[in-house]
Amino acid sequence: MNTFKKFAAPLAIAAAALSMAGAAQAQPYGGPRHDVRNDAWRLTPARNNEIRQDINSLDTAITRATQRRTISPREAQGLRRQATDVKRLYAQYARNGLDRSEVSNLQQRVNSVRVALRMERRDWDGRRG
Repeated sequence: MNTFKKFAAPLAIAAAALSMAGAAQAQPYGGPRHDVRNDAWRLTPARNNEIRQDINSLDTAITRATQRRTISPREAQGLRRQATDVKRLYAQYARNGLDRSEVSNLQQRVNSVRVALRMERRDWDGRRG
């Protein structure tokens, strides 16, 4: 029994180490090489429409806040400028199809404009910033 423990324990450790090494190798490398899975994840028409709607909803939300006078025209002007920057970036990215990082970047920018709009609505000072 004692020799079995001496022999089986190192074998179990080696098997566990080999299985972990195989799992680590299966992870994608984030370096400059060409990632085939990233190309397969090009933007689908449904996802494209969703992002476009998110960007267009920024204009609607800014206009609505201006009409309700929860933000000043000057605040609206700054927010519209940010929304226009997001639209311009979307057009630039969409030329060759969007990949994951570009979609993530666009979503981050849309969310930052939404947060800025929310903060402008809550400050009640009628000034930008």
